[in-house]
Amino acid sequence: MNLFDFSWTLPVTDPTWVFFLVLIIILFAPMILGRLRIPHIIGMILAGVMIGEYGFHILDRDSSFELFGKVGLYYIMFLAGLEMDMEDFRKNRTKGIVFGCFTFLIPMLLGIWSGMSILGYGLTTSVLLASMYASHTLISYPIISRYGLSRLRSVNITIGGTVIAVTLALMILAFIGGMYKGTVDGLFWLFLLLKLAFLCFLIIFFFPRIGRWFFRKYEDSVMQFVFVLAMVFLGGGLMEFVGMEGILGAFLAGLVLNRLIPHVSPLMNRLEFVGNALFILIS
Repeated sequence: MNLFDFSWTLPVTDPTWVFFLVLIIILFAPMILGRLRIPHIIGMILAGVMIGEYGFHILDRDSSFELFGKVGLYYIMFLAGLEMDMEDFRKNRTKGIVFGCFTFLIPMLLGIWSGMSILGYGLTTSVLLASMYASHTLISYPIISRYGLSRLRSVNITIGGTVIAVTLALMILAFIGGMYKGTVDGLFWLFLLLKLAFLCFLIIFFFPRIGRWFFRKYEDSVMQFVFVLAMVFLGGGLMEFVGMEGILGAFLAGLVLNRLIPHVSPLMNRLEFVGNALFILIS
């Protein structure tokens, strides 16, 4: 008779041990990498590679990791919009647009050229490959936020440029996807832009009004926290509904809630703590 009914096989599939291993990595990776003066985000990426199916295959990339990955990306973009200095952003929006166009066009053109001339791909395949080079996310934003640099002018310009680059890359992706589905016609761009503009109007017009009403009516901190999370993922879900990536909706939700949530407040502290301690790291 065995005192302990315990067996260990790889990859680990038991939810308890999976979550334990993830938390251990989140706890110790920054400590170890900090001694080497390497940003903890790099440690998370390296640890993920090592324990994944292309490393030691300790854990499988199942639906739970995909869920947390999407939640983490949404949360990064949401916090970027929430912590942005709106006055400075308005003054430098032209610089952000120009920066975003350059960071999109230069990798895009180089990617198309290299795909066709070096790899020998066709135009459509090269454009699709180049759109991956042209888009980027704010994966290093938690480090910027941790050091209190999120309200610098250069950071605001970078965030605005990132949104522009991601939007353009996703529109290219939607166009190529429509080509293969046979849904691209002369009105494709018109309908896509109209849907995107209408959704942006809904988020910008209704989210602040709903937020003001809720914060005035309910002062419970837990309810306010859950409400903000609901707004983030509602924005992301609506953006995916019209064929775009949900991170744009999460970013817009952060922008419109920016004035409603003081930068020095218990609610902001909770939002930053939960994101930096769990959602963003697991992503």
